[in-house]
Amino acid sequence: MTYADLTATHAVAAKDGVRLYVEEAGQGTPILFIHEFGGNHASWEPQMRFFARRHRCITYAARGYAPSDIPTDVEAYSQAIAADDAVAVLDALGIEKAHVVGLSMGGFCTVHFGLRTPERALSLTVAGAGYGCEKVFEDYFRGVSLQVAENFEKIGAREFSRIYALGASRVQFETKDPRGWREFADRLATHSDTGAALTMRGVQARRPSFWDLEEELKAMAVPTLVMVGDEDDHCLQPGIFLKKTIPACGLSVFPKAGHTLNLEEPALFNAQLAEFIAQVEAGKWLPRDPRASPGQIMRTA
Repeated sequence: MTYADLTATHAVAAKDGVRLYVEEAGQGTPILFIHEFGGNHASWEPQMRFFARRHRCITYAARGYAPSDIPTDVEAYSQAIAADDAVAVLDALGIEKAHVVGLSMGGFCTVHFGLRTPERALSLTVAGAGYGCEKVFEDYFRGVSLQVAENFEKIGAREFSRIYALGASRVQFETKDPRGWREFADRLATHSDTGAALTMRGVQARRPSFWDLEEELKAMAVPTLVMVGDEDDHCLQPGIFLKKTIPACGLSVFPKAGHTLNLEEPALFNAQLAEFIAQVEAGKWLPRDPRASPGQIMRTA
């Protein structure tokens, strides 16, 4: 019996007809997992195995990632399209609402899912999201994203993955768990050169900063958990910004951790996510108490 025999798989059509590969396991309240740029649907295996014990767990390969379709037009890739693809997956599976969990690129998608279709989200978990948001680095990020896209096209994923997998916020994973990191790096090497390049150009290089969405985020009432590694430097300030801006938002900072949180620290990630979902489902994850004024240092009267 193979892995495929144990897992329900689906081919889902997005709004524009692009086919998305979907896997699911388990029964119960749905959780939708959205992967990062450097991973794919299989990156969520530690969470699929853990949460499928009591939830209906769904993961899918984003457009541009096999075995989903790989459009060859950059205009088929955008942040809005990515968020709509997540909704299309729920629609195809007959799911009205789900807990939505995303890492990095998937974390941005999760934020936009909450902004565009809050009525479809039971909760949002935004992990390791923030690259390109800091205004001081915004232009640099767009430029380096285009360079990464060019590298995938010219060098190819098999060769360029050796460089990309050793980024400043990836080496923590390699140090802690060489076998896990190697599995991540090997998966990255299988990316479609075209899909990776167009995802970088169409989604990463064009997406808005969280600071550009401040008013919309202030109005978003969906219970939200932000997770960030304390050595994932360019996600720390964006994570704090989300905490301060989204009304019902909590922030969890993982010590001595980098970017690939769900794989680098799977036990801690799963425990934090399980507790968050339990509080949401119990109606206990509320907006910040107005008495907890950030302007107050000590109460004197």
